[in-house]
Amino acid sequence: MPAFERYIGIDYSGAETPDSSLRGLRMYVADGTSQPVEIPPPDGPKKYWTRRGIAERLVELLAEGTPTLVGIDHSFSFPLRYFEKYGLAHDWTSFLKDFQHHWPTDGEHTYVDFVRDGDHGNGAARTGKSTWRRIAEIRSGAKSVFHFDVPGSVAKSTHSGLPWLHYIRLRTAAHFWPFDGWEIPAGRSAVVEAYPALWSKSYAKEARDGHQHDAYSIARWLRDADSNGSLSHFLNPPLEERERKVAGIEGWILGVI
Repeated sequence: MPAFERYIGIDYSGAETPDSSLRGLRMYVADGTSQPVEIPPPDGPKKYWTRRGIAERLVELLAEGTPTLVGIDHSFSFPLRYFEKYGLAHDWTSFLKDFQHHWPTDGEHTYVDFVRDGDHGNGAARTGKSTWRRIAEIRSGAKSVFHFDVPGSVAKSTHSGLPWLHYIRLRTAAHFWPFDGWEIPAGRSAVVEAYPALWSKSYAKEARDGHQHDAYSIARWLRDADSNGSLSHFLNPPLEERERKVAGIEGWILGVI
């Protein structure tokens, strides 16, 4: 029996500001029987979602009480080397607070590059090397969260998205996997890190653009995996004891084994 009743896929973008209407921000939703459909932003002058708008809408959806699995296409944490370099507690909530203090990328009129260039925040005090990769990134072939300005980079989306994860965490009872535990309690909504490159080629693209298809693929795979019973396997990947402990700090990409 499926563990969830609703599945949301989000393709993310770290461009411009938190209130910029971005073509790269897309949200698709499916239930247990329907194909994913796109959720547009509220009626108004903005044609596409903003990062702030996505976060606010997720808070609303997660408050409805429908067991929902949300997959977001950016990294949820940093490599263990980062925690060690800055003497950070091995605690995800503390990490999010510390990151937002140094990288206030959820601020009005703030680009990620403003923090990188030293015009906002104090990003210089919390940087990493592009050679640092999480275990899940090594396993999946994904780029480092510190690898900026290259094709396929998730660095900007991660550095812009982490403060909004903190925002959602403070306002919902959602289970953030795997930081709140590898097992998601029955009936609880959950938020997971997704990597659509793992799944997008498995589904026909049809008339969707790349951003739409990535969000569609996340929602579709989450639904399919829950329906066919494989989701529980992916939520409990076969990791050695030390790897599991590190992944509890670094996070994990759902679907990577």
